[in-house]
Amino acid sequence: MKKLTLLFLLFPLLVSFQKDTPTGLKGKFYNEFFIGAALNPGQVMGKEVGADSLLNLHFSSISPENGLKWGPVHPKEGEYNFEFGDAYVALGEKMNAFTIGHTLVWHQQTPIWVFQNEDGEFINQEKLIERMEDHISAVVGRYKGKIDGWDVVNEAFEDDGTWRKTHWYNITGKEFIKAAFRKANESDPNVELYYNDYNVWIPEKRKAILSLAKELRAEGIRIDGIGMQGHYRLNSPALDLIEQAIVDIHAAGFQVHVTELDVDVLPRPNNSQGADLNINFAESEEWNPYKNGLPADVEQQLIDRYASIFNVFRKHSDKISRVTFWGLHDGRSWLNNWPVRGRTNYALLFDRQMKLKEGFLEGIE
Repeated sequence: MKKLTLLFLLFPLLVSFQKDTPTGLKGKFYNEFFIGAALNPGQVMGKEVGADSLLNLHFSSISPENGLKWGPVHPKEGEYNFEFGDAYVALGEKMNAFTIGHTLVWHQQTPIWVFQNEDGEFINQEKLIERMEDHISAVVGRYKGKIDGWDVVNEAFEDDGTWRKTHWYNITGKEFIKAAFRKANESDPNVELYYNDYNVWIPEKRKAILSLAKELRAEGIRIDGIGMQGHYRLNSPALDLIEQAIVDIHAAGFQVHVTELDVDVLPRPNNSQGADLNINFAESEEWNPYKNGLPADVEQQLIDRYASIFNVFRKHSDKISRVTFWGLHDGRSWLNNWPVRGRTNYALLFDRQMKLKEGFLEGIE
């Protein structure tokens, strides 16, 4: 009788606990890190059937795939398009998600007018930084208090740790990076600020990134974290290299954000690593071996790879703030078109029917 009375008294609390405890992937890693996905316009605008259910069940963070990059938002001088951004932050608020802004400054998807005058001549450092600061002020300012973290600068280094010789760098040196972080902080003092790049597991590249981040802090410029893009393959990089990157970033005093996570199961013509959009090949049967479906043995390799990567993440969950997949499901992965266009890839944890691939959760320690 006493047990029944106790259960009766505790029942409302048990029901409340069940309601408040997330399910799906975000529930699995609830006490460790946010689970995020990058979204395209159709998913943000509610035009992709089933996407909202998948998001709400499994994800606690969202990122914009391309919709907040300079080109879509600010295609012409003095002209802004905030339709996607407004819908995106509204979705984040509705989901109560940790909402990411991506990205304020990047060498790709930035219109050429940003770097040139009316005569097509490249402008000077002062003018370019002024244009960049105006852009950051307008975009970050509009979403102040609605976006939780911004990728301020994206992919400024080559894999060997040298500066990427972009228009940004060629005109301003590294001053554009310092000015970008200053202006982002000024535009929203409460938003988190990150530097984001791929192949951070390469020691030379990571050393250069951390050197820059430390230099910013030494000059009183706020930078909160490093986004280490997770564009991995079935057999590379080695787990110890991924783990060392996590340890080093945390030891340097910065948050670790695993961004743009996917695992490419397809062969590549030049065996390239990372996410350099300048590398691209025409559609080819030779490099599209699984267009009619992924063989069971390869899918098992994919599941095992994801499980082993996440076990590393769980081991270092005290250092990692967020893990974000670059896409919601296989059908929307950018790897269907890079580095070879028109391929059928299977790079994410959710298949084209938006189902979690079997065996992943069982492989988590």
